[in-house]
Amino acid sequence: MSSPAERYAAARRRATQATAFPALEDFALDLGFELDDFQREACQALERGSGVLVCAPTGAGKTVVGEFAVHLALRSRDGDGGRPRKCFYTTPIKALSNQKYHDLVDRYGAEQVGLLTGDNAINGDAPVVVMTTEVLRNMLYAGSATLRGLAYVVMDEVHYLADRFRGAVWEEVIIHLPASVTLVSLSATVSNAEEFADWLVTVRGETEVVVSEHRPVPLWQHMLVGRRTFDLFHDADAARKHDVHPELLRYTREMLRRLEMTDGRAAGPGAGRGGGRGPRWRPPLRADIVERLDREGLLPAILFIFSRAGCAAAVQQCLAAGLRLTAPDERAEIRRVVEERMRAIPGEDLSVLGYWEWLDGLERGVAAHHAGMLPAFKEVVEELFVRGLVKAVFATETLALGINMPARCVVLERLVKYNGEAHVDLTPGEYTQLTGRAGRRGIDVEGHAVVVWSPEVDPRHVAGLASTRTYPLRSSFRPSYNMAVNLAGSVGVAAARSLLESSFAQFQADRSVVGLARQVQRNEETIEAYGAEIQCHLGDFDEYFSLRVAIAERERALARQGQSQRRAAAVASLERLRVGDVIRVPSGRRAGLAVVLDPGTGGFGEPRPLVLTQDRWAGRVTAGDFTAPAEVLERLRVPKHFNHRSPAARRDLAAAISATGLDRHARRRGGRARGTGDDERLLELRAELRRHPCHACPDREEHARWAERRWRLRRDTDELRDRVAGRTGSLARTFDRVCELLVSRGYLTPDGGEVTDAGRMLSRIWSEADLLVAECLRRGVWDGLSPAELAAAVSVVVYEARRELDDRAALPRGPVSDAVDATLKTWAELEADEAARGLEATREPDLGFAWPIFRWARGEPLAKVLGSGDSLEGDMPAGDFVRWARQVVDLLGQLADAAGASAELRGTARQAMGIVNRGVLSYNAVSGPGEPVRPG
Repeated sequence: MSSPAERYAAARRRATQATAFPALEDFALDLGFELDDFQREACQALERGSGVLVCAPTGAGKTVVGEFAVHLALRSRDGDGGRPRKCFYTTPIKALSNQKYHDLVDRYGAEQVGLLTGDNAINGDAPVVVMTTEVLRNMLYAGSATLRGLAYVVMDEVHYLADRFRGAVWEEVIIHLPASVTLVSLSATVSNAEEFADWLVTVRGETEVVVSEHRPVPLWQHMLVGRRTFDLFHDADAARKHDVHPELLRYTREMLRRLEMTDGRAAGPGAGRGGGRGPRWRPPLRADIVERLDREGLLPAILFIFSRAGCAAAVQQCLAAGLRLTAPDERAEIRRVVEERMRAIPGEDLSVLGYWEWLDGLERGVAAHHAGMLPAFKEVVEELFVRGLVKAVFATETLALGINMPARCVVLERLVKYNGEAHVDLTPGEYTQLTGRAGRRGIDVEGHAVVVWSPEVDPRHVAGLASTRTYPLRSSFRPSYNMAVNLAGSVGVAAARSLLESSFAQFQADRSVVGLARQVQRNEETIEAYGAEIQCHLGDFDEYFSLRVAIAERERALARQGQSQRRAAAVASLERLRVGDVIRVPSGRRAGLAVVLDPGTGGFGEPRPLVLTQDRWAGRVTAGDFTAPAEVLERLRVPKHFNHRSPAARRDLAAAISATGLDRHARRRGGRARGTGDDERLLELRAELRRHPCHACPDREEHARWAERRWRLRRDTDELRDRVAGRTGSLARTFDRVCELLVSRGYLTPDGGEVTDAGRMLSRIWSEADLLVAECLRRGVWDGLSPAELAAAVSVVVYEARRELDDRAALPRGPVSDAVDATLKTWAELEADEAARGLEATREPDLGFAWPIFRWARGEPLAKVLGSGDSLEGDMPAGDFVRWARQVVDLLGQLADAAGASAELRGTARQAMGIVNRGVLSYNAVSGPGEPVRPG
């Protein structure tokens, strides 16, 4: 207990803070909890008028700082009429925007708060508006009147600027926001926070960085090995040192030893299908893991399985095992919530969507959560989990991206995930993000993370993931066509180049350039010092050494040439071999005489003859085993159907090889292969070297050692200079190439100074394939189509299959097929233009969604659309269908407003939006990443 003097001092400090930061004290009164040090520090910086970058772990409460910015905006007034100043709260995904909107409405009232996403536009003129980051970017480019009076912008999850596909949006907003706007950046813990803050200072002015690595709810790390659970670390000190708990190490080593001793036939999901030899390892059943967590009081839990099918299968396994985690009153409440939320979805669609199986799982307290689910289903799972009614959720890693679903425990079934191209290990940053869900602030005393052990998982590797906090923020910014015309139209090309050079991407490149440039300078000083060591009183040693370098390079070139010729000759000689030919293998472990059993020339590669050697070894040899062409020395009769696996047969034939007597009399044939000694240019260089005055210097070799060091250092320095040149102004050079292409296609005037009518149309197209869409509009590719046909035709520029497919998807015949062919032709011309200018290519149109959206737009039932099989990926998950259909609707909306499109096409686009936006699509649920949205 503190002394009276300490209590008095604390009271004095609080009184001083209340005087210095009255807005913060007013804000804190309604919170119901004490602010953490990092929250108070960031809020004080905001009240002083500084921008802030707050980096803190998941669940640490950094959004409080964003809410304080809202509080500051509402209590301040602008100078012309006394209206509250505005605060925009931006998030990377619609689900987060929806969540934050409801939070702020609960605190400030519906009249004070608005929401703008691709699905919702509520009270957009309110003083506080929650929106996806794309909406704000589009507002800035359009010069929207809604920006008037804007004082604060909160960028929640600002580390999204590293996202490969959408990261540029964050940088565009940060660069383009008026200087009068104070920026509040909220980020996960990143290892280069100071670097990011330094950039924010250069583009936004004063910015204070506040970093907290403290988790308000301690996290305990465990491993589940078979039926036993172990602590990963003995104590906090061991965690800091990455020292795995000795008992866990002993037990896993013993498990591995037993598995190696059994060496039986493989079993379980991890085994090969062929049933080859392998350990008898069976991972614990998912239902057993959930039951164990329940017994140990660790529910609610999120179990991460990096596969949609795996998540669905896990729920089925739990149901099949009879798992039930809910009480009767909880089941009744679950059914009430589900029926209320699903009222808007047509009954005939619910059975197609697996509604009854999904409801059965929910009533038992288990559910899946992944992008393939209907957004409305995911929304219900999130609500029930947060309310504690659903106890176990099997999820893919997409759940870790911002959705507020904390749990008491997080389980990782594997430490490997598929990234779209290959199976890769989780990074420390991903591990931290996933396990950061464990531990609910204000509910749990501690959180728990459990990794399921398998023979491939080393506890020391897990310890490294759990103890490393490396999550560097790397910019993914690059100029797009839409960005180029918007910049050229708003600030001009010259100013646009300057803006690009102020991006975080260029800032990071320039920072690296600074280090490289320093290294170049140090190298130059060293090169000069080495130069003093090679001064020769007889002549120019640099000139002499350059002759030695030329000789060495000529010898290497001739050696490579000779080696290539020898290999080609060896391959040709092997191709001529027949069964029974006796040859000499000149090198390697099998050197000596051998008889050819099979020429091995049937495949597409080089020949690999099967031979039997004198020492009875049978196997295949390659051209690499021959330093000279294989020469046939003798012929032997090889018995028909000779079995080279039979020891007796090998013995008899090897004896026949020895009986030829070739091993005693055969000598190496031919003279030495043509070497390097008779090359004319090489002879000239050597003669020139001998004539040089420095050749007679008694210190020649000492000078040569210093000259070689100097030569190597100069070569390395030239490479560094090339890297510096490649990074300096790299974004501006890309921007110049983009502008050149836009000039050549008529989107910018010939001098590149102004935006044409076509360019103004392009400036309002928000799509990854923005220029392709604009080109299709200008060429009338989509003119004359019916609404359903238009929806199918435009789908090819937004859809992207989850995995690469070899065959071209089927298309509706007639106008749709013709329009898609014209789109593909336009894309091919554009891609060739991009390649010629060294620009990143526009993604090739993907035809896999054309049939599903065409059938849906024609009014066909959901069952037929999802199970049509016309997509090469087979049946389409409902969540995927809704997400892509909404992106088609968004693009149709852009076409309906496109100034360069014909009146007929604009009208057809509006009709297409109406016929697509029905059934499950008309349900206004939140969905995945915030697609580009037109400014209101």
